[in-house]
Amino acid sequence: MLRLYTHAACLRHDNGPGHPETPARLTAVLRALDHDRYAALDRVEAPRASREQLLRVHTAAHVERMLAAVPEGETQRLDEDTALSPGSAEAALRAAGATVAAVDAVLDGGHVRRAFCAVRPPGHHATHEQAMGFCLFNNVAVAAAHALAAHGLKRVAIADFDVHHGNGTQDIFWREPRVLFASSHQMPLYPGTGHPEERGAGNIFNRPLSAGDGPYLFRELWDGDLLPRLHAFKPQLVLVSAGFDAHQRDPIGNLCLGSEDYAWITAKLVDVANRHGDGRLVSTLEGGYDLAALAASAAAHVEALME
Repeated sequence: MLRLYTHAACLRHDNGPGHPETPARLTAVLRALDHDRYAALDRVEAPRASREQLLRVHTAAHVERMLAAVPEGETQRLDEDTALSPGSAEAALRAAGATVAAVDAVLDGGHVRRAFCAVRPPGHHATHEQAMGFCLFNNVAVAAAHALAAHGLKRVAIADFDVHHGNGTQDIFWREPRVLFASSHQMPLYPGTGHPEERGAGNIFNRPLSAGDGPYLFRELWDGDLLPRLHAFKPQLVLVSAGFDAHQRDPIGNLCLGSEDYAWITAKLVDVANRHGDGRLVSTLEGGYDLAALAASAAAHVEALME
């Protein structure tokens, strides 16, 4: 069974006028999943992440700053790209909490084997001690650390196909060989990291694509390089940073993928989970800024997770 985690609080994080990361993104995803073909989804409200869960990947100073700095009035910028509004703390706690609850659900031996967290703000740019790139807490990193600490897993894989490199995830697990991080992303592009030479403890695998690259090169890169590395690692749990901004219609990226490519990579990652982790996979929403492309891509992703 596929479980869907989301929460209305995630709609109340406001980056301000003109910002591409809007509540409409999540609304578009949820509307796309409000269809008879997704009737079998087990829909659950996301809980809040606890301070203990956040502190596994973030400094106490960062956690306190994110929770204490939320303004009572207008949206305030943390940097050029990242902002806090009155609803941001609750949204960020629910977004991170969704991934923790999803990990618990797929690892408890019950009927849930896969989960999709339809949440915002996204997370993969948030580093150990800094919010950036629209991200406050690193949701997928919180999930991975929870799997290690609370469930005693020895091998957790994170696959990230967002158009932007997940620099925060890489930063957090740079010296953690129990976590393999595999990323495809456009380069050059924000945040400027993600070179193949960035290897961490031998657990980091970055494979950049160039502006204009499309399905053939994307699939060749994953099929010929990143997926074999994931299989060799034999993860007990697969986590996915599911960014859909490599779509050809996205206004921020310059890659040329379609929703069918997201269905393809999702099926491949499900296969990794089936072979090595008893099917256990948790995906969380990252980027995607053209609403129609985001909705279609997320729906294709969820359909592949359901199969």
